[in-house]
Amino acid sequence: MGLTYSSYLKLDELLSLQKPVSDGPEHDETLFIIVHQVYELWFKEMLHELDFLKGLLERDEDMRAQHTLKRVLTILKVVVAQIDVLETMTPLEFLTFRERLESGSGFQSFQFRELEFLLGMRNAAALTRYPAESEARKRLERRMTEPSLWDAFLHYLAGKGHDVPRPLLERDRSGVVREAPELHPLLLDLYRRDPAVRALCERLVDLDEGFQEWRYRHVKMVQRTIGTRRGTGGSEGAAYLMTTLNQPFFPDLWAIRTEL
Repeated sequence: MGLTYSSYLKLDELLSLQKPVSDGPEHDETLFIIVHQVYELWFKEMLHELDFLKGLLERDEDMRAQHTLKRVLTILKVVVAQIDVLETMTPLEFLTFRERLESGSGFQSFQFRELEFLLGMRNAAALTRYPAESEARKRLERRMTEPSLWDAFLHYLAGKGHDVPRPLLERDRSGVVREAPELHPLLLDLYRRDPAVRALCERLVDLDEGFQEWRYRHVKMVQRTIGTRRGTGGSEGAAYLMTTLNQPFFPDLWAIRTEL
């Protein structure tokens, strides 16, 4: 038999990957596993699309860049909506198998950390959470030296002949993207007279807002499920997640709103 729906999607392998570790097993553990596996698949797709987006900006393909951003934004809406599914699991139902997770934690998701790095929120200390020769560590190390999406956007503007301050084009990529007031006059001018750039900036703000919405919903889900308990894997649980709120990837695009 030739290619089939099942063989193309590798369904035998895919459907064999949900293996609860609790005794019984506990009913809700299957839901917990599936939702988090789906998260990782969406993280993979967003990395795929955002890397593609960087290439589109490099080639000055404005319209396709906006289309790709729209796709990522749509995926983010699905990612946020999955929290509604997780919240159908009560605290007592989660506690029936939580201890069996041992040191496993979403805090260890290297793909989510890759997304943060790709979007400009980089922290060298995060690398130490992964073994030195592991594939996860190598991927994150590559991300630390690659241009972030914001770097790609600034080079896109420079490639169109706009006067982007040279230090911003040559910045140390290993750190977090910081607000750069010296960039604001250019961004304000482009907002007022270049509809294509303005539209692209607005989609980047949508992307930033979408991630902040996901972080907020994630915090509230953790709070309603485990309260102030420490997270699995040794993290501080909701207390740590609260520190990640209101940290935009593109601070300049937010700052200029008070100057328009």
